[in-house]
Amino acid sequence: MLVADRLFPVDPQTRGIARALYQTVADLPIISPHGHTDPRWYAENQPFTDPAQLFVTPDHYVFRMLCSQGISLESLGVPRADGGLTETDGRTIWRLLAENYHLFRGTPSRMWLDHAFEDLFGLTERLSKQTADQSYDHIAACLAKPEFRPRALFERFNIEVIATTESPLDDLRWHRMIRDSDWTGRVVTAYRPDAVVDPDFTGFADNVAQFGALTGEDTSNWEGYLQAHRIRRAYFKEFGATSSDHGHPTARTENLTPVEAAGLFGKALKGVCTADEADAFRGHMLTEMARMSLEDGLVLQIHPGSFRNHSDPIMAAFGRDKGFDIPTRTDYVRALKPLLDAVGLEKDLSIIVFTLDESSYARELAPLAGAYPALKLGPAWWFHDSPEGMRRFREMTTETAGFYNTVGFNDDTRAFCSIPARHDVARRVDCAFLATLVATGRLSEEDAYEVANDLAYRLAKQAYRL
Repeated sequence: MLVADRLFPVDPQTRGIARALYQTVADLPIISPHGHTDPRWYAENQPFTDPAQLFVTPDHYVFRMLCSQGISLESLGVPRADGGLTETDGRTIWRLLAENYHLFRGTPSRMWLDHAFEDLFGLTERLSKQTADQSYDHIAACLAKPEFRPRALFERFNIEVIATTESPLDDLRWHRMIRDSDWTGRVVTAYRPDAVVDPDFTGFADNVAQFGALTGEDTSNWEGYLQAHRIRRAYFKEFGATSSDHGHPTARTENLTPVEAAGLFGKALKGVCTADEADAFRGHMLTEMARMSLEDGLVLQIHPGSFRNHSDPIMAAFGRDKGFDIPTRTDYVRALKPLLDAVGLEKDLSIIVFTLDESSYARELAPLAGAYPALKLGPAWWFHDSPEGMRRFREMTTETAGFYNTVGFNDDTRAFCSIPARHDVARRVDCAFLATLVATGRLSEEDAYEVANDLAYRLAKQAYRL
């Protein structure tokens, strides 16, 4: 059973303040400005296949934990890149999760799953080997009902707007289908150009050629390549995009001359960049994207510091994004300086920076966001999207950046049913933090109620121009 006062302070007085604050934000609409749910779900509105395909196979938070204990990805139904055999029986996959559910004790994944099981499906008995079949049958029966189809869940979750993330090579067919339907749910896209920005991305040169074919531009030359970005960004805006998103291995930025940039671009197309040159090109493209944001208004998101696809065998067998992305140390003060020298004082530009390196919060990121008008701090992200991670974020950034150089919360997930749980956790943690400030005389109750609303709803809507 979910505990009503979960994540609130232990001290009774402070807990009471947190509870009162939370009651004012618990039912606010969800703004989900950055994530990876599949727009096809909302476009076709077909039932989810089975409990395993909803909770296990697509969720790298879940299957990476199971993999860490020696359970193969094939046995969890994760598709192989070569089309090889994997488990297809949902009940068999579900039993594996149930038999190993103890592995998730104390993790945020456990909180999200328990929340979905109880709040969405009405299951109050703990998932285990003994309850595996009963819970599977119950969830499967629910998924067959109209009220558990994607659009109905979207409305039940009280989602006001959700952003998916697409490559510039995507034709956005599912977003077009949503737009042309009679459904009123707001699903927008976001521009994620890594495939045509990162020289190390598989098939980079072919991707850039396809980029040119889509836009009618000669992307073999620098000016045509930049114009292709402008064209595709405009196309994405037709489908609601308010942001671009950049998942680079480092936070490096550069502000090269056109001649220098064109030279690096030519080497990237030929596949002869050194590692440093590839990083420099990615870094320069962040500055180019920021300049384009000044033109078209898209918010620039930077998600650096992940050593993606760390396992070569997993990458070869299953492809990208299969749970083997590992955080790295990140230098923001020096890395962001070229970008901030170029556009950091632009008050009409919004650059949202995330980190997987918590040691940079108080030392680097909060002081930077506390000075540069263009810079805002994204919430605790990915490995730190947890009660403890969220609390550390507030403790280490608020004293220097305040609340209003941050952007509220985003769930950044592929796991649809975890969205309300994740937002609930964030709202509870923020209310607990605010309650502590009130109880220790650092914030008035009146201010705390306003800030709680801002963190839960208004800041994300404002920061992402939604």
